[in-house]
Amino acid sequence: MTDKSQTIDFGAPTAFGAQVFHVEIPAVRSGSVIIVEDYGYRGLEGGIPRDEERVILKRPVWSAIADSARREFNERLKAAKILTSRWHTGTNMVDRLLGTELCVRAWAAETALPEQIPIICSKWGALRPEERWWLFAMTVAEGGLSEDTQRGWRRALYYALSDGEKAQIRKRRPRPAEQTQIQLLLGDVK
Repeated sequence: MTDKSQTIDFGAPTAFGAQVFHVEIPAVRSGSVIIVEDYGYRGLEGGIPRDEERVILKRPVWSAIADSARREFNERLKAAKILTSRWHTGTNMVDRLLGTELCVRAWAAETALPEQIPIICSKWGALRPEERWWLFAMTVAEGGLSEDTQRGWRRALYYALSDGEKAQIRKRRPRPAEQTQIQLLLGDVK
């Protein structure tokens, strides 16, 4: 994050061409909130798109996750001596790293039941920023676009952060090659 005089909204650099996230909040209460990653100068080079829509959230889901995200982001901005902000209708600019963290929270909550969202927010809050960045990178690798709801890591985020109430763990049977290796380790092969 950069100097406070050169940032806007949630720590986003005002410099032209910076990689940032846009959180589009419509004035209409029934409209969906859209989180977009803008690649800045890197966009449109080497096969990288100009921007990518990461998630579309229904307004009640956004309302449930927005306030606690705002509080945590503002605490971190204040600690870095950068101006704090609040969510407003229209385009909200978010620092690249804070935007990745916001996407992790949004992906986990996008299909959650209302009673699961406080659990998701709590578990998200318990993660370190570096862990959120890693989760973002893993999710983007195979399911980071708005239409990828409930695929791969995105689905895993929901189960991991919503307390995994619906996840059922089944015991995997070892394949024949693994069976032989296990027997060798245990000394059971003759």
